[in-house]
Amino acid sequence: MDSLLIEILFGSFFGLMILGAPITVALGVSALAAMLYLGDNPIKMVQMAWSSVGSFPLMALPAFILAGALMEAAGLSRRLIAVAESLAGPFTGGLSAATIIACLFFGAISGSGPATTAAVGMLMIPAMVRQNYGAGYAASVTAAAGGLGIIIPPSIPMVIYGISAMGIAPDPAAVETYGPFQSVSISKLFIAGFLPGVVMAGGLLIMNYIRCRMRGFHGSDEPLSLHKIACACYKGFWALLAPVVILGGIYSGAFTPTEAAIVAIFYTLFVGIFIYRELDVTEVVKSLDTTTWLAGRVLLVLFAATIFGRVLVENNVPGVIAGGILGLTDNLYIIWALVIGLLLIVGMFMETLAAIMILVPVMLPVAYMMGIDPIHFGIVMICTLSVGFQTPPLGENLFIASGISGVSIERISLRAIPFAIASVCAIFIIAIFPQIALWLPRMMGY
Repeated sequence: MDSLLIEILFGSFFGLMILGAPITVALGVSALAAMLYLGDNPIKMVQMAWSSVGSFPLMALPAFILAGALMEAAGLSRRLIAVAESLAGPFTGGLSAATIIACLFFGAISGSGPATTAAVGMLMIPAMVRQNYGAGYAASVTAAAGGLGIIIPPSIPMVIYGISAMGIAPDPAAVETYGPFQSVSISKLFIAGFLPGVVMAGGLLIMNYIRCRMRGFHGSDEPLSLHKIACACYKGFWALLAPVVILGGIYSGAFTPTEAAIVAIFYTLFVGIFIYRELDVTEVVKSLDTTTWLAGRVLLVLFAATIFGRVLVENNVPGVIAGGILGLTDNLYIIWALVIGLLLIVGMFMETLAAIMILVPVMLPVAYMMGIDPIHFGIVMICTLSVGFQTPPLGENLFIASGISGVSIERISLRAIPFAIASVCAIFIIAIFPQIALWLPRMMGY
């Protein structure tokens, strides 16, 4: 491997990032500089970019974004949050716990961390402030729980990971040592993400209880009302049915994730127009506008990251990095600590989707050489990067929560640290016990 190539590729990339260039520009320019150094025809970039968007699974990306936007416009998200709020009761930290559960519910229809934070935060942050939780604490718990949006399937980062990992085959020596690995498919990732999402939410709920007990947040004065819960579930029946239809269809094998996204769109249109009657032409146009902007932004990053990753793979950079890491230690737990630590740092500075597309070609070979299943590795990667939504300087959830609550990002960041610690502990549990991610897919015959 040419060391000068590495200097050109990564030097130009980090140099442009330091100068404040968009991630797409940094990836594209650094890949172009490396290709010119290698003597490749620049037209190869166009061919790579075209091939990167030609996969059938990628069609799920704009479809799920549109489904999430329509669900919010149709009132499904508001009804899901109302169900979670009805469960709060007089328990210690009940309303903030309901916020975490609401993010869990909403994650099952949005697939996006910032979208989950915005949808849940608009209703739950003011409600927590009215019950004297404090605006800073309300914003921090919402920002932390918003990261569940990319762990609970359907998840946009899982779609991107599945596409990025499909072209990376395990080393024959790894197969000989550890046996065959599960093939990477988006359906398997969706199924595998369910229990880890519950574990991550459990960590946040435990930390929320501890902190609320210390701060004296005792919940509402009203007792838990089964009538109130039943009414909320009745009003939100069609909203609660949405995740069942989407995930039930995928888990049962009735349709693929891409087809599930289309089903979700038509289901939402039907419920929003004919049952809830809150969806009109104006709201549909707004949802299409949001989808176009978000999908276009993601696809631009995908173009550049695909070219960048292809240059890495063709010049065996991942193999050299994997060999270097394994030369330091062959202890699986230390390797996991290094991987999780790197991903936590990357998540603080880089957008989740770009991080996945750049790091999968580099880090997945290390996982194969250590006998880590790619499905398990992908779930740990996505769970770890989800913490980046609540950590500065990038921290998209922090900006959204700050805008809703009126509290400075610095104050929210400090109050979110315990939740980040709880999330990291949950991530290590998921990493050390692979059956948390792999048990459900195997039980369902994958």
